[in-house]
Amino acid sequence: MFRTLWQYRHFIISSIRGDLKGRFVRSRLGGLWFILHPLAQALIFSIVLSEVLKARLPDTDAPAAYPIYLLSGMAAWSLFSEILMRSMTVFIEQAPVMKKIAFPRLCLPIIVGGTALINHLLLLVALFVIFIFLGHIPGRALVLLPVGIVLIAAIGFGLGVILGVVNVFIRDVAQVMTIVLQLWYWLTPIVYPVNVLPEKYGFLIGLNPIAPLVALYQDALLFNRWPDPGSLIMPAMLGLASMAFAIVFFRRASPELIDVL
Repeated sequence: MFRTLWQYRHFIISSIRGDLKGRFVRSRLGGLWFILHPLAQALIFSIVLSEVLKARLPDTDAPAAYPIYLLSGMAAWSLFSEILMRSMTVFIEQAPVMKKIAFPRLCLPIIVGGTALINHLLLLVALFVIFIFLGHIPGRALVLLPVGIVLIAAIGFGLGVILGVVNVFIRDVAQVMTIVLQLWYWLTPIVYPVNVLPEKYGFLIGLNPIAPLVALYQDALLFNRWPDPGSLIMPAMLGLASMAFAIVFFRRASPELIDVL
């Protein structure tokens, strides 16, 4: 399988390029929409929570700390949610292509993941520009950001492929996951710091594999803090396990996908 995917690497790269261009055909701003949507959402949250509701972070008195905290967390979450949701629906969306052209079907979620990673890198560049405008320069802990990117992409890809295959046979999966992701978002310390949660709900954060990765972003981009290596063990294990299971599960179900689609 991996040898075949490597042989189709030019197809994957050209498909990623075509996906990026095709999203905004006839658009005046083009690729800027990749970063304007999440930035606009984060800006609304920042204004409502930091200015209207006077939300503040307990660990710092910097006036721009909360918007930076929020933007950092939302950047991590947007990468995870985009890979997961698009991988979950890609087989159904690309059913006509799968029926007409012979190629490794696993190329489809890889193309989705590659597109999401490019979007994410563009978003990070935009965030750095905003941070500089706010008078904040991330410190040396920034070098650990690729670790968070790799782990988030691995978890999103693994879960997305598994749920994507199941979604072909049971179409309710995508609808259920839309609700689950909304709950998952609010159970992740993105809008609020983890220490404001009541103690009886603290165990939910410990069970959330995305929470340490969101915290890694926030520590690297805002606090210049190195993460606890132990907190990354569960996300790393889940990423490896989900990707391994996704590949095995996909290989077993792949012959039946075309018939069901």
